[in-house]
Amino acid sequence: MKKLILLFTILLCVKAFSQEITTEKDRFFVGGKKISNSEVKTLLASNTEALSLYKASRTKSSVGGFLLGFGGGLIIADLLSGATADITYPTALTYVGLASLITSIPVLSGRNKKMKESLDLYNEGLKKTSTNTSDFELNIVSNQNGYGLQFRFKKWQPTKNFYPKESNTWLGLCLCFL
Repeated sequence: MKKLILLFTILLCVKAFSQEITTEKDRFFVGGKKISNSEVKTLLASNTEALSLYKASRTKSSVGGFLLGFGGGLIIADLLSGATADITYPTALTYVGLASLITSIPVLSGRNKKMKESLDLYNEGLKKTSTNTSDFELNIVSNQNGYGLQFRFKKWQPTKNFYPKESNTWLGLCLCFL
């Protein structure tokens, strides 16, 4: 009996230690402790859909940052070459840089949405697995006699399709259990 109680207690404690990932100012936290991007990937590995959304968000961030830097660099390079050389200023480099800058805006704006979706999906998965689906509760109780463990079994509720269609069969099933 002691081993059984210990086993139930351990199983209930394992459920309590699954923690949600939160974000503040583009930093990730689990239980108030800052974690790195590689640790986030490790945590999200249990939920493949959340991991793929997270990777898509990181890819969008990288591509958008590259386009932003590339476009800004082209515009500044063309401005400097126009100021130092005897060339008309807005050349093709400026227009390509401007197009790159404009393209980076929608790419970068979608990354936060994907990141939020991936973390929400992961955290919802934690809530689904951590809900108490067992048909009993284990509580620690105390009274004037001391401390103890209380097992409370939930009342069984029949499902919608449990009852047979014919009432004679139902009556026969009830009599079998008496």
